[in-house]
Amino acid sequence: MAPLQPPPPLEGKKRRIGMMTSGGDSPGMNGAIRAVVRTAIDAGCEVYCIYEGYEGLVKGKDFIRKFEWPFVRGWLSEGGTLIGTARCMEFYERPGRLLGAKNMVLNGIDALIICGGDGSLTGADKFRAEWPGLLEELVQTGELTAEQTKPFKHLNIVGLVGSIDNDMSGTDATIGSSSHSRAFVIEVMGRHCGWLALMAGVATGADFVFIPEKPRAENWKEEMCGLIAEHRKFGKRKTIVIVAEGAHDQDGGKITCEMIKDLLADKKGLALDTRITTLGHVQRGGTACAYDRMIATLQGVEAVKAVLDATPDTPTPFIAINENKITRKPLVQAVIDTKEVAKAIEARDFKKAMGLRDTEFIDMYDSYMTTTATSLNKSMLLPGDKHMRIAIIHVGAPAGGVNAATRAAVAYCLTRGHTPIAIHNGFAGFARHHDDKPEGAVREFNWLEVDGWASKGGSEIGMNRETPEESGMELIASLIAKYKIDGLFIIGGFEAFHSLSQLRQARKDYSSLCIPMTLLPATISNNVPGTEYSLGSDTCLNELMNYCDKIKQSASASRRRVFVIETQGGKSGYIATLAGLCVGAVAVYTHEEGISIAMLAADIDHLRKAFESDSGQSRAGRLILVNEKASKVYTARLIADMIREEAHDRFESHVLSGRPEVPRPERNLEGFKAKDKKRGIA
Repeated sequence: MAPLQPPPPLEGKKRRIGMMTSGGDSPGMNGAIRAVVRTAIDAGCEVYCIYEGYEGLVKGKDFIRKFEWPFVRGWLSEGGTLIGTARCMEFYERPGRLLGAKNMVLNGIDALIICGGDGSLTGADKFRAEWPGLLEELVQTGELTAEQTKPFKHLNIVGLVGSIDNDMSGTDATIGSSSHSRAFVIEVMGRHCGWLALMAGVATGADFVFIPEKPRAENWKEEMCGLIAEHRKFGKRKTIVIVAEGAHDQDGGKITCEMIKDLLADKKGLALDTRITTLGHVQRGGTACAYDRMIATLQGVEAVKAVLDATPDTPTPFIAINENKITRKPLVQAVIDTKEVAKAIEARDFKKAMGLRDTEFIDMYDSYMTTTATSLNKSMLLPGDKHMRIAIIHVGAPAGGVNAATRAAVAYCLTRGHTPIAIHNGFAGFARHHDDKPEGAVREFNWLEVDGWASKGGSEIGMNRETPEESGMELIASLIAKYKIDGLFIIGGFEAFHSLSQLRQARKDYSSLCIPMTLLPATISNNVPGTEYSLGSDTCLNELMNYCDKIKQSASASRRRVFVIETQGGKSGYIATLAGLCVGAVAVYTHEEGISIAMLAADIDHLRKAFESDSGQSRAGRLILVNEKASKVYTARLIADMIREEAHDRFESHVLSGRPEVPRPERNLEGFKAKDKKRGIA
């Protein structure tokens, strides 16, 4: 049978990039596909998506399809991978790779971007190494002619790591992370990597975590039962034990969920009603969160750039993220380093296994161990003369994560022997309600009270925007002395920054303020100096993203709708910009960039053309995000009206608020009036 005719030669033609997902699917893969398709098209390339991973590459024909810009509309919010992934045994053998090479040549593909785990990416690099030999063999066997293979002498491959285990060395993150008295034993994925189990333990405040890299002591059974028994004595009603599937003891013996259940349910021991949950592939499903969508998009863009920058001699890279920056790393070395972890675990060299993980992993493990032990681990207690009374206060507006941070701080204090003190309702509560009866605003924390705060939103001890100067600096200084506070931990946004600054400046007048003070930024706008992220911004971003997803879906009946959504953020465009990236907004207007007539005209013209060329691939509505301070004149309402006027009934526009109503604490207006008077403001 004569070989199929090839596409036109590549010389002078657009580059053709293949995009495929392989191995286990993970949230964010569709975001990566969308980013690759649209970035490649914008760069003047053609994109072919290969369905069902390596199986589709081997089978060819309808499994390899050309993608256009509209094909991936709405994919950012979809979980899993819409082009499929399947493990292909044929590709493990050379005949299967020969078929894959043949199908790539027949479709004119000379570069491949693969989103998958280390196994998938290792197979891709092997495919590239064999490429010249595969083409030569295809010519020798008559499957292809020398003329057909001539334009395809070199194959460029770029890897995107899609793994819910976050187990690839060289990158900080990969694409895809009380009603009853029971114990839950939860098995999560991670044969050689405990990242998923550890982070789940930190996020949920689990009682005990088993990870492959750091097996528990030989007496782990006694240690676990003793810790849980103490937690129960404190009054804790729920017990959570998280087990990575690769968990084992120090001798290499596997630790199973059944073993743990038997220990917890033993009638002669704890006698807890215990349930086992094995999450399995449920962990791979679900809608991608904001962070996964963000890195999927940024890494997809970088993957196309890597293809276009590559030469025949360029080593195969994969796209990583290090210290919040998208980077390119050598794929082969990363795979080698990743496999070294498994070898170290097998050799029971656990110190080396932990050393091969990044610093963040080690810090997280140490923090988890510290905050889990509370006052149970006597070896971590400081000498009595070093114990302090540390006050924790929330200043500003509510933000997600404030309670979790407070819980961690309280746990650390108890572990080291300090006394954590809650100041309720900010400086206003401190000044006016510190000695209320029966309970004042100044109270020692109770561990049982805060242990369940890891998943709670808002502020359990109350949050207020009032600063020390507004409450009365002399009064605040006297109260710090009265309650013998040795250290102050402030959590909050700009008001917290101002409060700390005021306290520091007042030290020259009040000796009681000469104590250690520290600040943890917490504001949904992510607009405070000195930090890349602040507590609450990620939660806000996820909530806004979910809101936008639902709004887009609500337009599915008519399809021809534009939603103009006003977002929070003050004079910072962070929330609007990142949300726009995560939901695929048509346009985003921020305070930093402003809004002009020319910008609006260009965006309205783009919408008009988009609806004219819409062939119905997606029925979702289109979004425009407007930061609340983007313009004093061009409000979200006005922009929606302008779009409606220019649409001439071809499509609709609606204005919505993406600003969830958050109860604001009362402000001390007298304090502001006094400050205004001092400044000479009427």
